[in-house]
Amino acid sequence: MAVLNDEQIMLRDMAREWTQNESPVTEWRKVRSGGDERAFDPAAFRTMAEMGWAGIIIPEDHGGSDFGWMSAGLVVEELGKTLTASPIVASTLAASAIMLAGSDEQKAKYLPKLASGEIIGTLAVDDTPRHDGRTGGTSASGGKLNGTKPFVHEAHGADIFIAATDDGLYIAEKGEGVSLSTRKLADARSHAAVTFADAPGEKLAEGPDDALDQLLDRARILTACEMLGMAQAVFDTTLDYLKQRVQFNQVLATFQALQHRMADLFGDLAMMRSAVEGGLQALDAGFGIPRAACMAKVTANDTLHKISREGLQLHGGIGMTDEYDIGFYLKRARTLEADWGSSAMLRNRFADIGGY
Repeated sequence: MAVLNDEQIMLRDMAREWTQNESPVTEWRKVRSGGDERAFDPAAFRTMAEMGWAGIIIPEDHGGSDFGWMSAGLVVEELGKTLTASPIVASTLAASAIMLAGSDEQKAKYLPKLASGEIIGTLAVDDTPRHDGRTGGTSASGGKLNGTKPFVHEAHGADIFIAATDDGLYIAEKGEGVSLSTRKLADARSHAAVTFADAPGEKLAEGPDDALDQLLDRARILTACEMLGMAQAVFDTTLDYLKQRVQFNQVLATFQALQHRMADLFGDLAMMRSAVEGGLQALDAGFGIPRAACMAKVTANDTLHKISREGLQLHGGIGMTDEYDIGFYLKRARTLEADWGSSAMLRNRFADIGGY
């Protein structure tokens, strides 16, 4: 496990206490049944912003706390444990894009609003149904954007979109030339196809040539943090269930075969934590990020897939019912596994980076 300083421990504990007391899975049930296309509780997000979570990676000069990626990952992990629906990850990545490639004027205009939660940002990157890290289907000409991004997370609540085009990264504000078509995915969160039709766009032109690749690596690592929180929650929930469920006049946890399965999952979870925290440490150090991002996301994909499947199976038939929370984690897991690269795609990327 990563060695945390006192401030990071306080932040993690605060996030853990808030999510457990104020945003358990029952709150997600309320959001799901509420029918709001944004698929999150705006009041809860305002509270998160007031606690400073929306501005953790943003410099102090622009209203953030500049607390680093490890700190942001700690918060996202705790949110993942209770399936708290919020645009924290999407908005943090949008802020990261502006920090990475925006001009001083763009930073001054958008970062304070993102840090305070006044506006929400998200990434509009993929031009195809399957992520491959390339763009080209969305064009930019004369400050106007044209094209469709088939799957954009948190699109319904977003005020700005960081759009990847054939000419680099652009900021597009909701409104003129921007239209949404809702996508219904298994996790019941906010997803939409976003179409730009002569939408006004402002280019992020101050960053490195590989700004998009750097942004995607950050997205992979931060998404893996949410997946780590989910995997931990599924493991803990399943273990508690096995300790209290009686079958054939015996507690399930006393069956050696089930003990072996849980022991295997415990080891997998420890490896997942190591890989994800390694990605966060790479971001904070600014070294070895591409390979660390591939490792974090691949490990998160494979481990959460296994743990969510095993958790459902070890709950038995009752795990398939809507009354039990365990199924929500599996549905969210299948969506996140496809985000920013499948395991196969990222293994190929890892090999390419290493020159294999």
